[in-house]
Amino acid sequence: MDTRTDARRSPGPARLLPALVMAWILVGACSSESSSPGSSPLPLHPVAEIDLPENNSCFDYASLAPSGDCCSLPTSAPARSSKSTSAPGRSSERSRTCPRHGVLVVPERRRVYVTATADNRLVILDEDTAAVIGQAPTGNYPDGIAYHPKRGTVWTTNESGGSEPVVDATTAQVRGTVDLGGDVGNIAYAPVANQILVAVQGKGDLAAIAPETLDVARRLPTPGCLGLGFGFGPSARLAFVACADNATLLTIDLAIWQTAGTTAVGEQPDVLAYNQGEQRLYVAAENGIVSVYDQRDRHLTDVGSGHLADGAHVVVDPSIGHTYYPDRAGTDGHPALLEQAPSP
Repeated sequence: MDTRTDARRSPGPARLLPALVMAWILVGACSSESSSPGSSPLPLHPVAEIDLPENNSCFDYASLAPSGDCCSLPTSAPARSSKSTSAPGRSSERSRTCPRHGVLVVPERRRVYVTATADNRLVILDEDTAAVIGQAPTGNYPDGIAYHPKRGTVWTTNESGGSEPVVDATTAQVRGTVDLGGDVGNIAYAPVANQILVAVQGKGDLAAIAPETLDVARRLPTPGCLGLGFGFGPSARLAFVACADNATLLTIDLAIWQTAGTTAVGEQPDVLAYNQGEQRLYVAAENGIVSVYDQRDRHLTDVGSGHLADGAHVVVDPSIGHTYYPDRAGTDGHPALLEQAPSP
């Protein structure tokens, strides 16, 4: 189900949007797939299609800045240059630039943290001016990124380096490094457990790191799962892990540290977004399939799925329940941000 042709095309947000900060990278050919057999149609309808600049590379991370006034887009060309661009945002037509790749907005600090993969460093930007206000060295190929609000630290995954550098969010000083013993995937802060979770692809497990001691507190084997995206249901103490290699979604019970369920999703699931208010999980796969699930009583129920846009990833605005998907080729073949709302 491709809803792009019904969206309103606009050169900027159709209303006052929260700032969305996204990184895009060329991830290879993006195929087109239909929804999973037996699944209901994708329960979304288009609200707007917002023009984005630059080329038609596939997008990667996205981050929501509820109080921001600008939408910046770190980019990476096919040759992985450090070229950057930006898009006009919320109530401003100003353009901003910043380094590209993994990106995370921390609204309470008014900072944007970016993993500059080609340079093996973490870059700290001022959210208002996009000025570089700090940098920190990382290990080899920094990718995923997470923020621990209680400790005031930023964590990045050195994908091929197999480690987790821990950086002071204010001073950019490296506080320590956690060796995980194998190639690592994405990373996330689990507030209900006060732990940092990371997919250790080289060992085929999910590791929980104690932020106070930087020790690996425990590991959960995840056979066949090359973990990428993370999502959390805080009230239910659940974590959701997308497995790229076998198109599977794992539901992890954080209370007992066990896998509570497995669900088939689109090919190469990558980015997850959880709306706590609606208890709804969105899973975006590299093949363009978006799957939607409702979480009730610690169980996921399939609401529907369908093809939205090749390589489209997802971020959710919980205040209004809308989701946003950067599309490398919108209605007219140019990059666009698709705004979708839940269908009645």
